[in-house]
Amino acid sequence: MRRITTRNATFQQWQALLGSRTKRHRAGEFLVHGVRPITLAFEHGWDVRAVLYPDGRELSRWARETLARADGVAMAPELLAELAEKEEPELLAVVAIPDDDLTRIPLRGNALVVVFDRPTTPGNIGTLVRSADAFGAAGVVVTGHAADPYDPKAVRASTGSLFALPVVRAPSHREVVAWASAAGVQFVGTDESGDVDVDAFDLTGPRVVVIGNETRGLSGGWRQACGHLVRIPIGGAASSLNAAAAATVVLYEAVRQRRVSPSP
Repeated sequence: MRRITTRNATFQQWQALLGSRTKRHRAGEFLVHGVRPITLAFEHGWDVRAVLYPDGRELSRWARETLARADGVAMAPELLAELAEKEEPELLAVVAIPDDDLTRIPLRGNALVVVFDRPTTPGNIGTLVRSADAFGAAGVVVTGHAADPYDPKAVRASTGSLFALPVVRAPSHREVVAWASAAGVQFVGTDESGDVDVDAFDLTGPRVVVIGNETRGLSGGWRQACGHLVRIPIGGAASSLNAAAAATVVLYEAVRQRRVSPSP
């Protein structure tokens, strides 16, 4: 059993995972805390490389059982709190980042996939992933120059859903279009100036729903790739919805339609 009591090289390497996207992806790992996220990481077969726990503290039954499943590292409590960005965390997991392979997302039946085009806010990615998981999406794709799905803010905002469905990054729309088109999946974009209200558009078949950047909306490439652009009718003083909120509305509408008119 390893023990870390100073800010040694290993601690500094893990600390760098918090603030540096480059170092996260160079190391191929990220940090996770919380009972639900860590439990889901194990349940869904993620590669948990180490579980860190506070040296000298009594642990819960859940923590003891979790440590029995992975390489445990005892750490000075104040150092663990620094890594977890939280006072008195019970456990912190070091988890491997999976490959960005679109085939991790199953395109069977009336699969529903969400694309988030060039998101700039990690919290929005995590929130969208949480909604996609809640409404039964097959996976989420993040395209273009975007925030990192493995940023601590994105991981926290997903509340564990990051581990329950595939989240894949793609350089641009081209890779996603080639992959999904080969399976006969239709692309639907969302835009406040869309040509049809979302509740009037058929979302019951296999669909890729594309959500645009929080400020600039969909890229030109995605606008061309989408056969239709749907809008969410809104009122009040709001001019638009947050991108993750818009995705949630469209996902709910897709589930509602499929419940009313299930595919054969």
